Amino acid sequence: MTTPSAAIDDLAAPLDALLVDAALPTPLPLRRLLPDLSTAKLVGRLAAQPRLAAGQVRDLGVELARIAWGASNLVPAPADRRFADPAWTSNPLLRRLMQAYLAAGGTIESLVTAAGLDWRDEQRVRWVAENLVEALAPSNLPLVNPASLKEAVDTAGMSLLRGGLNLMRDMASPPRIPKMTDGSGFSLGRNLAVTPGSVVWRTEVFELIQYAPVTPAVRKVPLVLVPPTINKFYVLDLAPGRSWIEHLVRSGQQVFVMSWRNPDARHADWGVDTYVQAVVDALDAAARVCGTEKAVLGGACSGGILACLAAARLAGEGQAHRLAGLTLAVTVLDYRRAGRPAAIADRRLAAAATAASRRRGYLDGRALAEVFAWLRPGDLVWHFWVNNYLLGREPPMFDVLFWNADTTRMSAALHAGFVEMAMGEPPDLSTLDVDAYVVGGISDHITPWQSCYRTTQLLGGRSRFVLSTSGHIAAIVNPPGNPKAGYRASDVTPEDPQKWLAETATRQGSWWSDHTAWLAERCGPEKKAPRKLGGAGLRPLVEAPGTYVFDT
Repeated sequence: MTTPSAAIDDLAAPLDALLVDAALPTPLPLRRLLPDLSTAKLVGRLAAQPRLAAGQVRDLGVELARIAWGASNLVPAPADRRFADPAWTSNPLLRRLMQAYLAAGGTIESLVTAAGLDWRDEQRVRWVAENLVEALAPSNLPLVNPASLKEAVDTAGMSLLRGGLNLMRDMASPPRIPKMTDGSGFSLGRNLAVTPGSVVWRTEVFELIQYAPVTPAVRKVPLVLVPPTINKFYVLDLAPGRSWIEHLVRSGQQVFVMSWRNPDARHADWGVDTYVQAVVDALDAAARVCGTEKAVLGGACSGGILACLAAARLAGEGQAHRLAGLTLAVTVLDYRRAGRPAAIADRRLAAAATAASRRRGYLDGRALAEVFAWLRPGDLVWHFWVNNYLLGREPPMFDVLFWNADTTRMSAALHAGFVEMAMGEPPDLSTLDVDAYVVGGISDHITPWQSCYRTTQLLGGRSRFVLSTSGHIAAIVNPPGNPKAGYRASDVTPEDPQKWLAETATRQGSWWSDHTAWLAERCGPEKKAPRKLGGAGLRPLVEAPGTYVFDT
């Protein structure tokens, strides 16, 4: 089975298919498994090549005969933990069952590849095929899975009883997916989001948190971070030692972060302009507190999009000089060919989705959580299906998965604005002459790194692109000290991302340290650290992590 640390790589939100699917009433698995035009094209292509299809089926029949005879050499991939139990190879019946499943899955994969569909249709068909193959894995069956059988014997059947109770609990309310983490050991302000600071300004839309310096001197120019509008800000301030904000403060950086209010139906009209204005207001407040005109603006995922739009507004108003730099983490501005989510989306579904959220006044974050899971069902559904229901166990404690389950809503107007942006052309940022630090994750299935890289071609200033050896959320939560961590970085950004990749060497460690050095060049000189938070008429209102983060 895949470990939780591997599963967290796929837990954030792109702006097209996920926002569309989450708003539609039909459950995602059922809707996406229904035949569509892409499926019809697959059937048509295979029908036009009968020898190819017949050859694939013949090869499958031959392999199944070998399996039945006990002469097959099929084995699962080394990284496939579903069949790690020795019984899958030592038991003749289980070995044949596993091999038959692998043979059938391989044939389906080969048929999709051989059909020669265009990019969008192939991505859609692969999504359906992978979901079916994952669902039909024999490891998902109680008692057939040897670990499930052993657990049932060892506990006199209590594991299956606990699993049944877990299933009823998880299906009783949205999101109707297996529970991914035991949240009983986490508490905001106690062991998550504990970096010292205070809310120094509050509006209807957000709270602005200023973090307390821990160094004798700080850089004069502050960094203002814009978190995603989906889930809460503390993905930037997880447990001590895993907090990006903590790392920045310890480097001598003055740090502010926006904490979005969790909107409800009363806030349905909060659109893109509302949130962009909020970012500009946060910049104004941070600069006012720090006694400087400039600030570095940073954003992650959808927060990065808002940060770019705010920067573009300032540039259009002749105020680009107020930005000392721009940091964008796992942010896609150009969604053309931006991976499977972009392939799945279409305007008909987009219109239906935005109409549905408009009727309610918001997009429910629990629906988004369900969509996230089914985008990567092997890691985020069936892994926990086995753990929670077949083995009757509670999922492990993991801070990122706790954060992911702490869902928020998205106002209807913002939902509609984001969907429209993702379905259209990227924004024109060519006049934004600001140094940018752009981060992608090499194994990111949500915002592919090549799509993140294309941001360097949209901006008018100098860009430094950094590619982390991790996925979507792990690219942000990337503390130093991990011996497996690595990244590539270069200030030279040719148009072709593959050319950039070929010409850039891998470095050991976390990009956090590289980013700190980048900030030091743009946020100096240093000054004596302030003894109190706030200033210039703004005063601390409440200690971090504030009040909006507790909204449900």
